[in-house]
Amino acid sequence: MNIKELNPDSSPQAAFGARLRRLREEQGWTQEELGIRMGYSGTHLSSVETGRKMPTLRLARCADEALGTGDAFECEWREMRQGSLLEGFPEYVEHEARAVEIRLYEVGAIPGLLQTPEYAATLEADAVRRGAITQEQADERVELVAERQASLARSPAPVVIAVLDEGSVRRPMGPKSVMEAQFDRLLEFAEQPNTVLQIAPFSMGERRPFSLPLYILTMSDRSLMLYAESVQRGYLERENTAVVPILTAYHQLQAEALSQAASVALIDKVRKGMS
Repeated sequence: MNIKELNPDSSPQAAFGARLRRLREEQGWTQEELGIRMGYSGTHLSSVETGRKMPTLRLARCADEALGTGDAFECEWREMRQGSLLEGFPEYVEHEARAVEIRLYEVGAIPGLLQTPEYAATLEADAVRRGAITQEQADERVELVAERQASLARSPAPVVIAVLDEGSVRRPMGPKSVMEAQFDRLLEFAEQPNTVLQIAPFSMGERRPFSLPLYILTMSDRSLMLYAESVQRGYLERENTAVVPILTAYHQLQAEALSQAASVALIDKVRKGMS
């Protein structure tokens, strides 16, 4: 059998594949035998072991379970994933999963916490088309969206307040079916007892305090965190002296934005205009 030599130092992806192969061989299993235990084909595992295919979070967790490695593969996957995400964002996501309140503002697109899988995939497919990321990185980002949304199902559920710039709902993404399903998702979000959904209309003009997306977290000890990002990088701020003025501006944004009832009506109007 022609076994491809691996250089674990060539990339994090190669290191993951080399570890998977080494531990599999220590068990005396073929790729097919490990694949049966993990729920993957031997061909798929071969592609991961040789670095031709990027591992997913699900695969990493299945490898940990099958090989008895605790969360070693999952931790390695999370470190590897940071390469396709903005600086600061992986750390922010860890705090988001424990926050008791999440306030967010988004411009031009539906935020990840509210996206359908199809909408998320449409966004990332365009990034792949432009050559900004690989298909494997796009798959990781879509999977991260699902992972973040799943964390909201914890008990007690966090309060989530979302203010979206009007352009977020008026900007079409993909075919009509994708937007219709996304509008359904927004309306379902607005009906939940622990959520608030508001639209910041274009008519706010210069009164809109923010021009870039941001997230404000309240933790269980009532401490605050701010995550904001530009095109090139993200930044996590923990100092209250820096976060409190942004929170004040966020309250002002909410006061100027449409009420939830009016926001839902606007979404319904935009949806009907697509027909």
